[in-house]
Amino acid sequence: EVGGHFYWDIYALYRHIIDGLKLVAHRGESIASIGIDTWGVDFVCVGKDGNLLRQPYAYRDPHTVGAPEALFSRISRSEVYGKTGIQIMNFNSLFQLDTLRRNHDSALEAADKILFMPDALSYMLTGEMVTEYTIASTAQLVNAQTRRLEPELLKAVGLSEKNFGRFVFPGEKVGVLTEEVQKITGLGAIPVIAVAGHDTGSAVAAVPATEGQVAFLSSGTWSLLGVEVDEPILTEEARLTQFTNEGGVGGHIRFLQNITGLWILQRLMSEWKLRGEEQSYDMILPQAADAEIDTIIPVDDAEFMNPENMETALLNYCRNHSLKVPGNKAEMVKCVLQSLASKYREAVAQLNRCLPSPIHRLNIIGGGSQNKLLNQLTANALGIPVYAGPVEATAMGNILTQAMAKGEISSLREIREIVSRSVTPQVYYPEK
Repeated sequence: EVGGHFYWDIYALYRHIIDGLKLVAHRGESIASIGIDTWGVDFVCVGKDGNLLRQPYAYRDPHTVGAPEALFSRISRSEVYGKTGIQIMNFNSLFQLDTLRRNHDSALEAADKILFMPDALSYMLTGEMVTEYTIASTAQLVNAQTRRLEPELLKAVGLSEKNFGRFVFPGEKVGVLTEEVQKITGLGAIPVIAVAGHDTGSAVAAVPATEGQVAFLSSGTWSLLGVEVDEPILTEEARLTQFTNEGGVGGHIRFLQNITGLWILQRLMSEWKLRGEEQSYDMILPQAADAEIDTIIPVDDAEFMNPENMETALLNYCRNHSLKVPGNKAEMVKCVLQSLASKYREAVAQLNRCLPSPIHRLNIIGGGSQNKLLNQLTANALGIPVYAGPVEATAMGNILTQAMAKGEISSLREIREIVSRSVTPQVYYPEK
């Protein structure tokens, strides 16, 4: 946080990548290729001389509060959804860019290129500017049907396709490490491959399901719950229930809802640690399982987006809405996790209304798949089996997409077959 805004320190991220590559080189490991994935929507402005113009804003920065309404005064909400199939969230790149344009942001006004986060990092490694499909799809700037940048929306925020790097899909080569990076790390001219640059896109590629419909919950700071489909679903039902159509590996569409995930719990745990009251998940989750509190909060409420203190925000919300206030840490954790499970039940009900047939199992992947209490609460809430794992789905999807780019794997199906042979998900059945 600097000067009232929240930024990502992209140079620190780059330094850590370099440190990791130096460590691998020191160990004498043979690297075939490198692939980068990150969170969605955020981007870097690059000047005509190729330099980054400032640190990129973080999507939790409050400058985009009310941004969708400002844009929809010029172009209709339904038209934007009809083109992109992306749910309306105030921090989408479309609204970030429009906010910066209206505020005469100096970096945007001087920008020659806009690079999304994984593409900015690959640019720093290779000197090549690309726009990878899956990460661009999170921006609400890609046409869901053509799978290309949408000129009309670019024009609405004062940009054109010339302001973006070469458009690439997962499996295409970005470039090789620059001579500078080779010298710093001690590595050679290793290729950097465009994977699913959106971390959820890489994670979904590694869902261990090879038959039937792939229904997933990528569980981490955010919860992304949905199914993989061949074509976007752009119905009015999908728009009204805030479903999004993001790009996936192999040209597939990830039809999902973005739901606040373990962010609230993560913030609580970090606040307790700062107060000298650190809790381990192994200790607090069994206590939470035994806690008797039925309070449900709306996890997506703006009050929980980025409060100064999450515990205070949680307790005040309960008081202000006449809900039973959690009396201790275990009750707070139980409140948050059962609220998430309740939100998942609502999302699955909405999802099923958009599909030809309902989902019969849910694959939970990512770090949140380790939360046994949440997994069981989710199975109970949905009334269907929950398959938890792998934890490192994003890394697996990233690496196996690189292997597919090198011709060592033939298809997305083979990626999932490899994952299925490599991990054994833990199954949670609904408790009566």
